Amino acid sequence: MFDKKKIEQGIRLLLEGIGEDADREGLKDTPDRVARMYEELCAGMNQNPAEHLSKTFTCSNDNIVIEKDIVFYSTCEHHLMPFYGKVHIAYIPNGKVVGISKLARTVEVYARRLQIQEQMTEQIAEAIEKCLGAKGVFVMVEAEHMCMSARGIKKPGSKTITFAAKGKIQKDEMLKNEIIHLVKPD
Repeated sequence: MFDKKKIEQGIRLLLEGIGEDADREGLKDTPDRVARMYEELCAGMNQNPAEHLSKTFTCSNDNIVIEKDIVFYSTCEHHLMPFYGKVHIAYIPNGKVVGISKLARTVEVYARRLQIQEQMTEQIAEAIEKCLGAKGVFVMVEAEHMCMSARGIKKPGSKTITFAAKGKIQKDEMLKNEIIHLVKPD
């Protein structure tokens, strides 16, 4: 589990490794601050999305539910740099719906982990499909990755878009295209 002391030691070594004096005034509390930050950024590691998706309400129709523009912040597991953007979720109920805030909480469970966007997209879709028994699920994630914007190729503003489709939405190309049209950025 989370080990604050190890993170503090690691940050101290990092500071020393780049040639800094870890004991100087501006840096002496940095290992503690960074450890607390990572505790927050990785809070989803020990959370189960089923906790949020288990409180449902009866729904007698199978009209599509869409929640779009769910803002998220995550940390890339390759460079430990942020990536952030929006998640759009659509699902077809199978006798039950979940409170809309629970979809955003589910996004947070997966975003608050060391992560890659492709995996996060799939995990959100699988959780909704499994926990709600939805007839169909569609998840689209659009994000900017700081590992590409601030370093390396240095292309700020570029976005990566991933999506996952399950069940009826995966099988029906017209339905999937209609949902993509509804959730695409304004």
